Amino acid sequence: MKTKKMKAQMLTALLVCLVLLAACGSPATPVATEPLVEPTEVATEVPTEVAFDPLSGEDLEALVAAAEAEGTVVVYSFTSRIAKVETAFEEAYTGIDLVGADMSSTEMITRLKAEADAGSIEADVAYISDAPVVFGELVQSGILESFVPPQFVDLVPAEFQVPLLANRISTKVLMYNEESYPDGSPISNLWELTQPEWTGKVIMVDPLVRGDYLDLMTEIVLRSDEMAAAYEQLFGTAITLDDGIENAGLQFIKMLFANDLILVSSTDDVNAAVGALGQENAPVGFTSYSDRRDNEDEGWALQVANDVVPSNGISFPALLGIVEGAEHPAAARLLIYFMMGDDSPTGGPGFAPFYVAGDWATRTDIDPHPDAIPFAEFNAWYIDPIATFEIRQDVADFILSLP
Repeated sequence: MKTKKMKAQMLTALLVCLVLLAACGSPATPVATEPLVEPTEVATEVPTEVAFDPLSGEDLEALVAAAEAEGTVVVYSFTSRIAKVETAFEEAYTGIDLVGADMSSTEMITRLKAEADAGSIEADVAYISDAPVVFGELVQSGILESFVPPQFVDLVPAEFQVPLLANRISTKVLMYNEESYPDGSPISNLWELTQPEWTGKVIMVDPLVRGDYLDLMTEIVLRSDEMAAAYEQLFGTAITLDDGIENAGLQFIKMLFANDLILVSSTDDVNAAVGALGQENAPVGFTSYSDRRDNEDEGWALQVANDVVPSNGISFPALLGIVEGAEHPAAARLLIYFMMGDDSPTGGPGFAPFYVAGDWATRTDIDPHPDAIPFAEFNAWYIDPIATFEIRQDVADFILSLP
């Protein structure tokens, strides 16, 4: 028979067991549990390199592969030097055929517009001058699109990247025959071109035929204050404007045309007339400074008249644009990359046709040509394409009205 003491001891032991069970996490009542399920294996992805769109130009190897798959690139060019680019490009990329068409910027603008209107795009790249019309019409309408190879973003000043990339700066400036005038330019002030001693001895391409020359005439109008100051410097009196003439620039154009200005159809015609060897008192004319490169081959003696008041002419960008709807977009971008030059001090084969005295690379890491006047010392007005575009047609109408 259990005593009260024994019963108390048994009750105490039972309580201790219950406390220990609770501390060990044992449930006081049974709990239903789901059958164990094998954990799902989580796949871990290995990071990979970001794949660039070949057309971005970020991955040059991918761009080259895409261009070679296209096999062809067609470029309209305002300079015949595109033939040398063609040779160099096809040597560098043997699987791509470069088809170059040489035409004036004026003709190119007309053709690009017509092809866009007809929905029949022939060119992939436009290498073009006449920036006022290019910016004001072709870019605004979307006919030409920008491509700046990423490799050159930090090597080309921003003003030469928008709205289109420029690979060099070109000119239309007053040139003379250095054999005929061994002591230097016979002209020191533009207004001398309007005087009797230069009657019939000034030559340029018709500005109503070639846009670069219309840009030159337009810049003279935009610089009317400088033209008025140059007039006073030469003649010692303030300029007097004819009836109906609004400024000194228009007055100069009127007097220049009235002095039997000789208008021709091409820059080569100007170069031959001005630069031909064996002349006495040779004429002067407006042409490209860079055409001096052909002096030896063509038998010319062209030289730039740099020390002319108020300016010897204009400088402007040579532009590279992708034609909207281009059939060969990768090859077009590769060509632009190539024409910007390589890492050598002179730009290598792609820039070689333009590494001449009279052209200046827009890339800051390409050395200036040793025979060229430094651009900072070159006495040409750098055009403002927007300002030129705004009054360009008015200047054309004025020239058309001249007798």
